[in-house]
Amino acid sequence: MRFLFLLYGVTCYLIAFATILYFIGFVGNFVVPKSMDSGTSGPLLEAIIINLLLISVFAIQHSVMARKGFKKAWAKIIPKAIERTTYVLFSSLALILLYWQWRPMGDVVWDVSGTTLGNMLIALSLLGWLIVLISTFLLDHFEFLGLKQAMLNLHEHEHELPKAQLRTPGLYKIVRHPLYLGFTIAFWATPIMTTAHLLFAVATLSYTLIGMLLEEHDLTAEFGEEYKVYKSKVSMLLPLKFGGHGSTNPPKDPPKPQC
Repeated sequence: MRFLFLLYGVTCYLIAFATILYFIGFVGNFVVPKSMDSGTSGPLLEAIIINLLLISVFAIQHSVMARKGFKKAWAKIIPKAIERTTYVLFSSLALILLYWQWRPMGDVVWDVSGTTLGNMLIALSLLGWLIVLISTFLLDHFEFLGLKQAMLNLHEHEHELPKAQLRTPGLYKIVRHPLYLGFTIAFWATPIMTTAHLLFAVATLSYTLIGMLLEEHDLTAEFGEEYKVYKSKVSMLLPLKFGGHGSTNPPKDPPKPQC
C-alpha cells in the first residue's frame, strides 16, 4: 500500500506539472494545441457564461478543499499520506476541464504584438511564471504538490509533517503572497489582450483577492499575533513595504493555482 501511495503521488505530481506547463501556453497562446484564443468565436453571451462557470469550478474546488473544515471531513476518507496530492489532482482536473471547454471571444482590446512594448510584455509574463515557480520552491515544491508526503510514508516516517512555522524567505520578505503576484503578472502582461483574455484576467484577479483574504484569515487563526506583526511589515500583493519576519520558512499550505 505504501508503494501504491507513492506511485499515486508521482502520477498526480506529473499530471500537475504537465497541467501547469500547458497553462503557460494556454494563457500565452503558443505551442499548445488549444489556447485561450484559438478556435472560432461563438455567441458572446454563451461564451461569457461558460467561461465564468469554468473559472468558478476551479475557484470553488480550490478554495473549499483548502479550508480546514473540509480537510477534517476529507481526512476520514483520504489517508493523510495522499491528502495533499489528491487536492492537487482535483485542481489539475479542474484546469484541464477549463482548457477543454474554454470558449474564445475574438474581439481585441489591445494588440501591441511585434513591437518593443509587446516583447516587454511577453518578458514580463514569463517573469510572472518564474515568480510562481520560485514561490513553490520557497514553500517546499514537493511538499506543496503532495509528493513529499507520499515519499515520507514510503520510508515509514511519521505521516505528520513538522508543525507549521511562520517563515518568510526571499520573496516572502517583499510580499505576503508572491505566488498570487506571479500569476497576476503572467495573466495581465500580454501583447494581445482579447475579450476572452480580459474576462479571464479580471475573473482570476477577483478570485485571487478573495483567496488571499480567506488565506489571511486561516494564517491569522493559526499563527496569531506573529502573523499580524508580519502583515504590518509586508504588503499583501504589491511590494509597497518590506521587512518581513526574521525566520526563514514560508507559511504552510496556502491556496495553489493553483494552479
